[in-house]
Amino acid sequence: MIALIGFALLAALVAFHTLVAGVTTRFFRLRLATSWGWVVYTIVLTPMLLFVSTLFFTGVLGVGAGVDLGSPTVVVSALVVLPIVLGVAIDYLYVPPPEEYELPDTR
Repeated sequence: MIALIGFALLAALVAFHTLVAGVTTRFFRLRLATSWGWVVYTIVLTPMLLFVSTLFFTGVLGVGAGVDLGSPTVVVSALVVLPIVLGVAIDYLYVPPPEEYELPDTR
């Protein structure tokens, strides 16, 4: 039973990380006025943010206790790489590009 709860918590953490990755990608796309800047920031900063979050949730809070996924590489892949890929894909494919929004003039 504890493994089932741990697995459900890990799935919720993957969903939360996907949300964070999508929001950070969107933030970088909106704020950076360069063509490749948001890509570089997404590839560099988002994994760091998700890795620190993974360390906090799985270490300090003990999310996923009782679930043996094998090696730490599987955990990092499931909690960092997969959410980044899903978050970027959701933002890039399903959310309208920032150029389609009309922003008010800031004076």
